[in-house]
Amino acid sequence: EVQLVESGGGSVQPGGSLRLSCQTSGFDFSIYDMGWFRQAPGKERELVAAINGGGAMPSYVDFVKGRFVISRDNSKNTMSLQMNSLEPEDTAVYYCNRNPPWHYIWGQGTQVTVSS
Repeated sequence: EVQLVESGGGSVQPGGSLRLSCQTSGFDFSIYDMGWFRQAPGKERELVAAINGGGAMPSYVDFVKGRFVISRDNSKNTMSLQMNSLEPEDTAVYYCNRNPPWHYIWGQGTQVTVSS
């Protein structure tokens, strides 16, 4: 059974940092491209960062470039998202999944709130 467990969210002020973690199990993690997605209230879920199976090719959407860093540890089946210079617009529930995602398999997500 595939499991995706996100953690590390919280409330921070603008300009702050958070590090999200994703613990996976139930599939061959190292062969899949993975991604971090987010869903803000009233908006559709969107991809913010992705990384290939080997971990050498991260990619980012424009609005997080230079602020977020995605990484993975295939020995531990985990993935991380270091988020710096957070902005109120980054407020959302963050999810990890393969990229492209399984449509019917999602974790519970982790809430990130950026507010002064």
